[in-house]
Amino acid sequence: MFSQRLVLLAGLAVLSVVCGAPGVAAQEPNALKPEMNAEAPAAKKPLSSPAATAEVSLGGKKVVVHYNAPSARGRKVMGEVVPYGKVWRTGANPATTLVTAASLKIGTLTVPAGTYTIYTLPAADTWMLIVNKQTGQWGTVYNEGQDLGRTPMTGNPLAKAQEVMSISFENTKGSSTELHIKWEMADRFVTVTAE
Repeated sequence: MFSQRLVLLAGLAVLSVVCGAPGVAAQEPNALKPEMNAEAPAAKKPLSSPAATAEVSLGGKKVVVHYNAPSARGRKVMGEVVPYGKVWRTGANPATTLVTAASLKIGTLTVPAGTYTIYTLPAADTWMLIVNKQTGQWGTVYNEGQDLGRTPMTGNPLAKAQEVMSISFENTKGSSTELHIKWEMADRFVTVTAE
């Protein structure tokens, strides 16, 4: 009985606030609409790691990588910003996404058409490209149990340091290309073929 009275009193209190009953402090007209009290949004400044896209057509089917491109900004990248022996988001901000309309052979890995997240496992010598089935997460969220698989990447040093990280498709011929990840002095790549 006591709990029923308590619920009834709470309901009456809410009703009196909403209806503006006498004896209740007057509310501001927009108090129940927080969006009306928000300040005007400040002008957005550009992201320090802006969104970028790499795109190629293989066998008439589109393959796209969406990523955010970080800059070195005076930092030592390989081995520090990109630590060796730890999974790297391969970009910045949201996870780097691979969208393919074609089934692919990426290095030694068979990748059915679909949407995936790309990570890498950098090392001083050989890198591994990781294709992961989990999508839509922030770049630092990595679930190894969702890996479709891993494949080794080939490496060449760049002739001069590259300030902004890039992902690109290069040496495209028919249904084959190379997926390149470049930053600082590193150029890591893997062959991609439409099946």
